[in-house]
Amino acid sequence: MSNYHIKHLEEYFQVYRKSVQNPEAFWEEIAEEHFVWRSKWDRVLSWDFTKPEIKWFEGAELNITENCLDRHLPTKRNTTAIIFEPNDPKEEAQHITYGQLHESVCRMANVLKDNGIKKGDRVCVYLPMIPELAYTVLACARVGAIHSVVFAGFSSNALATRINDCDCKMVITSDGSYRGNKTIDLKGIVDVALEDCPGVEKVLVAQRTGGKVKMKKNRDLWLKPLLDNAYADSDAERMKAEDPLFVLYTSGSTGKPKGMVHTCGGYMVYTAYTFKNIFQYRDGDVYWCTADIGWITGHSYIIYGPLANGATTVMFEGVPSYPDYGRFWEVVEKHKVNQFYTAPTAIRALAKENLEHVEKYDLSSLKVLGSVGEPINEEAWHWYNNNIGRGKSPIVDTWWQTETGGIMISPIPYVTPTTPTYATLPFIGIQPALMDEEGHEIMGIQVDGRLCIKFPWPSIARTIWGDHDRYRDTYFTAYKNKYFTGDGALRDEVGYYRITGRVDDVIIVSGHNLGTAPIEDAINEHPAVAESAIVGFPHDIKGNALYGFVILKEIGEARVKDNLRKEINQQITEHIGPIAKLDKIQFVSGLPKTRSGKIMRRILRKIASKDTENLGDISTLLNPEVVKEVMDNAL
Repeated sequence: MSNYHIKHLEEYFQVYRKSVQNPEAFWEEIAEEHFVWRSKWDRVLSWDFTKPEIKWFEGAELNITENCLDRHLPTKRNTTAIIFEPNDPKEEAQHITYGQLHESVCRMANVLKDNGIKKGDRVCVYLPMIPELAYTVLACARVGAIHSVVFAGFSSNALATRINDCDCKMVITSDGSYRGNKTIDLKGIVDVALEDCPGVEKVLVAQRTGGKVKMKKNRDLWLKPLLDNAYADSDAERMKAEDPLFVLYTSGSTGKPKGMVHTCGGYMVYTAYTFKNIFQYRDGDVYWCTADIGWITGHSYIIYGPLANGATTVMFEGVPSYPDYGRFWEVVEKHKVNQFYTAPTAIRALAKENLEHVEKYDLSSLKVLGSVGEPINEEAWHWYNNNIGRGKSPIVDTWWQTETGGIMISPIPYVTPTTPTYATLPFIGIQPALMDEEGHEIMGIQVDGRLCIKFPWPSIARTIWGDHDRYRDTYFTAYKNKYFTGDGALRDEVGYYRITGRVDDVIIVSGHNLGTAPIEDAINEHPAVAESAIVGFPHDIKGNALYGFVILKEIGEARVKDNLRKEINQQITEHIGPIAKLDKIQFVSGLPKTRSGKIMRRILRKIASKDTENLGDISTLLNPEVVKEVMDNAL
């Protein structure tokens, strides 16, 4: 099992050196020793970032589901693969074994084939976090169809855009979904979307809420009877390593969403390898990532990465606040969760609540804590470390993107010493570079610049569906022969990386480049502040000035707020310097966020600049109602 499970810092450095000195030999060894292939590759890697064209394990044939399911059956048929934890804690959790999962995926594969789906067809999956979502994704992979999962919180308009962009033939949805104490009519949303989607031939509908739905004749079918009647075995399609596995949409900072294309071979190898090491997963552990499968985190670290390692992975339908703010910790205690992976947004929301919600549960099973989606601020890191990990479970602050397919910079728990707010060291095989605006690499330590990657890794997205020019222009034209992440980063005196936020979130004030993340960190350390977001707005003298949108833990009266404004700026002065002080501070009850918890700074920038005529489509936000409130009270 050489190089597959890293246990010491010295070993990390040895393996890392090997992985960058001879990447082809390194990844070939990992791929050969730990996965099942139908036929071997002719070539480990060919790449050209100018085109850009990247191919891993070219000529090899495999099916990713044989690696996630079939190969585990001799030893793990009765081991739990997925624990389904429903929205309502009164509903019993389901433990789905590898044997049962294999059977359900095969039945679903046969349903797809019986309804006209073949290799290369696109299938849109618009389902809540229920077992059918896992069955569907894996069944698509088994028959060679390309799944396009759309988070089941997106509007009908956003859904239609994604269905049409990759020309889906089928949509798989459910009658409805539960979200806390709300029920959402998913089938109704699909019906509206499909008024504008002429290419969709069939809609399969799972039952979850029992809500009334309209079924369109010759198009809509209930899923359960089809599954019950389907044969419980299905041969896996032979796929080439470079065949597309899925398309997943990520919002562009401008324009329509980008359909990132991930392929079968390299994606499998990299997600499995990162999962094993970054969560230090061992047989018998219970791993829980709280993300939705509608995001890349759910694809890579709820389904493919864990199952390729024969792990037990938790699928959670609910929200952290229902029926109360102790829900996450109740689930950890109930299933004796060992690895817990969530977003800073969730951590900050939970940190605002009374600690009683944490203290009543036994969290002693936890061995590793993870953070994903954005850089975690220092206050949230300490709260997480002290109250959830009790100082004994290392936090892996993972940096990666939809485009990268897998984690790129992260501590390895019990291996890498951690530092709050730092993603620390590049993962095995990842070669980061910090670049200046002239396109030169910035060498040495205690420097900051734009984060690029110099060499391809196996799970890099290969293109944007139907728009390879946009893929090249977005990621490969800013810096020659490098993948540009769009993020800024700094490297400290020991070589640790800290992500400082999107480069478009760097604001130049009086000639100084100010990243928003460190300023927000400083503000968030104020005891009265729950969360903040900083944007720039035009200023006659400075060029740009800083505008802060701040959520308080408790709403105070106006006089108190004036004092708070002074204290916040004092805090910033102490942490960063007077240059970073805010010209305007608006107290708000919420910030406009995407469904994955990212703050939509584009909207805040327009409000701060008093340019609110064209805010673009806000219907896909998690909380569109916040936008009006923020606009009405803008300074």
